[in-house]
Amino acid sequence: MKLKAKLNEYKNFIINLIVPAVVFGFVTGTLTSLVVAIYKLVAGYIIDFSATGYAFLREKPYMLIPVLLVLFGISFLFGYIYKRVPNIKGGGIPTSVGILRGLITFKWLRTLIGVFFMSLFTFLVGVPLGNEGPSVQMGTSIGRGSVYLFAKKHKAWDRYTMTGGACAGFSVATGAPISGIMFAIEEAHQRISPTIMIVASSSVLFANIASEIFCPLFNVSKSLFDIGALPRLEIGQLWLPLIIGIIVGIFGVLILKYYKYLNKLFNGVLVKVPHQYKIFSILAITVIMGMISLSNVSTGHELIHTLFSGQIAIPMLILILLVRSTLTLAANTNGITGGMFLPSLALGTIVSSIVGKICITLGLNEGLYQIILVLGIVACLSGLMKSPLTAIVFAIEALSCYENIISVIIVSLFSYLVTELFGAKSINDSAMETRIEELNEGKEAKTIKARVTVMPGAFAVGKQIRDIFWPANLFVLSVTKAKTHSSEVDEHGGKDLKVGDELEIQYTTFNDTLTKKEIEAIVGKQIA
Repeated sequence: MKLKAKLNEYKNFIINLIVPAVVFGFVTGTLTSLVVAIYKLVAGYIIDFSATGYAFLREKPYMLIPVLLVLFGISFLFGYIYKRVPNIKGGGIPTSVGILRGLITFKWLRTLIGVFFMSLFTFLVGVPLGNEGPSVQMGTSIGRGSVYLFAKKHKAWDRYTMTGGACAGFSVATGAPISGIMFAIEEAHQRISPTIMIVASSSVLFANIASEIFCPLFNVSKSLFDIGALPRLEIGQLWLPLIIGIIVGIFGVLILKYYKYLNKLFNGVLVKVPHQYKIFSILAITVIMGMISLSNVSTGHELIHTLFSGQIAIPMLILILLVRSTLTLAANTNGITGGMFLPSLALGTIVSSIVGKICITLGLNEGLYQIILVLGIVACLSGLMKSPLTAIVFAIEALSCYENIISVIIVSLFSYLVTELFGAKSINDSAMETRIEELNEGKEAKTIKARVTVMPGAFAVGKQIRDIFWPANLFVLSVTKAKTHSSEVDEHGGKDLKVGDELEIQYTTFNDTLTKKEIEAIVGKQIA
């Protein structure tokens, strides 16, 4: 009997977990890879065209007035689109995290198309926002689409598959597959479970296999940065990552305070100003700053490569830092579509470039300049985005830090500790909370207590409570085991759910009908 029970357990594990996870991973990962590869191709052309346009404006400044008039009209169109599709506003990663945690609802196809085209216009104007966030959000949309198109009866897989899509989008956009998996654990859900790992890993695996075909086909780069061999910091030079970590960490705290200030300014003091006028102000300032220097605008990718050459003087670096940080944060606050991942890394690179130039002036070996910039990128990812483990993995995968692992750990640790010391949140969490407040404005939340039974064939059968993506703000207060089952608790304190188990739950929701559908997708349709 024990052998039969064990065999049934293995069968349930393979059929109800492994198989669907791999199938969803294949579909979501492959489609995400294809869409992101096409997106990178088109975005590359748009960014190049934008640079040409700015060169034209610098030669013929009198054309600025008709350009601004066109942007004024387009701002009204954008205001209308953002009202119709609010979830394409702002950074792709904060919105995706809110969706994956069950805090934000959205329509997948409308979001997929909206993010694709609206972010391209952002690149055309040169607003300092990146394409990594939109890639993550498009992957999230494709994940939901995979379930809704191919497995409507298995909607409990929705958030797992969206997680896989988000990871695949991050992976293909940055060329960092392990960092893509870490995104699910450290950023999206802030926990680890077998189901999350299997779905995220399979999606990233198939996405990267597909990118080996699609990226050469569309002639787009698979990696985010092209950094060669870096000098190795010796034991006596480990003070350098410590200093960089502290300085970039302090900068991260200041940026987060600045973000709150701009959010209060645009959504508080200027709340009565129509949204389209705010959008136009960002676009207009972007164009004017871009005419002064292209380093002030665009995604930040070319700026980072320029910084590695060390040709920009410190006064100009300070100006670029002020302009880019203001435009990036203001654009996100006003909901302009585009990601903050690469622009944030660009800000960290500018800060570390200033630190590097000062250190070299004081006698530091000039050959260490590039490793200083790389450590600044790592510190920014760890402190400003509160993802220290992802920062370490990303440094090894995307920044060629194989010989400087100790330095990477130090800079990541101290940047993170500084932001923790000041109680600073992740910039993604801050942006996500702002977006949730905006979406739920005027709605009334209800707190409901209920009892539900695990039905035969339900998604929850054989899974532990801690491994299930319950609706947001739902708590399982107690579990009454069916009389035919023993009340077994594993060594981690999780309970293995079986048919007939009764759960007492409590949840807070803005949409009770939708939440009940989510619950029934997990435990099965309840008998009245």
